[in-house]
Amino acid sequence: MNLNDARQLALDLDSKDSLAHLRDLFDIPDRILYFDGNSLGPLTHASRLALQHSVEVEWRERLIRSWNEDWLAMPARVGNLIAPLIGAPPNTVISCDNTSINLHKALSAAVALRPERTEIVTDINNFPTDVYIAQSVADQHGLILKAVPADEMIAAISERTAVVTATHVDYRTAQILDVEGITQQAHRHGALMVWDLAHTAGAVLFDVVANDIDFAVGCGYKYLNGGPGAPAFIYGAQRLLEESSQPLQGWWGHEAPFSFDNDFRPAPGVSRFLTGTATVLSMKSLEAALSVFSHVTMDQVRRKNTELTEFFISLFDQHLAQHGFTLHSPRDPNQRGSHVALGFQGGKELVERLATQGILADFRPPDLIRCGFAAPYNRFCDVVDLVERLTFG
Repeated sequence: MNLNDARQLALDLDSKDSLAHLRDLFDIPDRILYFDGNSLGPLTHASRLALQHSVEVEWRERLIRSWNEDWLAMPARVGNLIAPLIGAPPNTVISCDNTSINLHKALSAAVALRPERTEIVTDINNFPTDVYIAQSVADQHGLILKAVPADEMIAAISERTAVVTATHVDYRTAQILDVEGITQQAHRHGALMVWDLAHTAGAVLFDVVANDIDFAVGCGYKYLNGGPGAPAFIYGAQRLLEESSQPLQGWWGHEAPFSFDNDFRPAPGVSRFLTGTATVLSMKSLEAALSVFSHVTMDQVRRKNTELTEFFISLFDQHLAQHGFTLHSPRDPNQRGSHVALGFQGGKELVERLATQGILADFRPPDLIRCGFAAPYNRFCDVVDLVERLTFG
């Protein structure tokens, strides 16, 4: 299929797209093609309006009264907006802090629940901060960190394992890890499981209940479009919450924060994973951006994301493979997240050159160009434009 035919097909697919109206919820600059939502989702109109209202009304006019009128309830409220995106029941997700801090809390909670165990198992190719955090928790508790490739994790889990942690969608290749197999093996040996959903939430189907997940964390600034520095989230299984503890015992995680007691008593449920004061403005942006998902189901999002990546890979085969590009993401859509990684010598320079032309993707060493696809705002005609620019520079 030549690119002219591909463009006609794309226009037909866009005309039949039941999610096309969602693009109007975003403020994407003219002449910009955005394929980097896997690192930073674009601005929604709702976020801008929410921030303006928060500054001009809640902060300027209502001042400290806004804490009781709105802000104190935000972490739980935003957590409940995220919960259905990962298959979680109400009141098991809380929005707070960043992914690294929340991962530290979750791993520490898991280790405390398995005090006789001596090891933590993780994916050696995990996002670096996840490995750093896992190592820090291991060091603090005198444990051994076993970091192995994802396909060796099941074999590495034993009766010595306290907790297993990995990222559901590989940040480089978009490989979807074996959630069922790894989680079941952890539980078979009495270990707990912590999944990082940074490249999952808002893009790929996940069900923490169906997969019997113990803890999960994720960020708010990628496919959830919360903005730079948007708060992250943490999930805890209901069966574990009341016996879970975490090391950052800040006043917002206290049972009665405004009693100002000297002794810490954990708040009920998932609220015990809060630490300090909520970052109000960034959380306001995230809360508003999540309204996008009130217009759509995750089944619809995943279906279109898969169609976008399938379309891109088909054009890769016909146009890019002959120009020195190599495919580093799985061909099986059931094993692939919502971005596609291409190898290309000089990939960093190419990504930088495309950015000057208004086409934004991103680069990961040593030579990977990552193209992220998000159903709410990416179009099939955008995919053709991307392939055309990659082909002809």
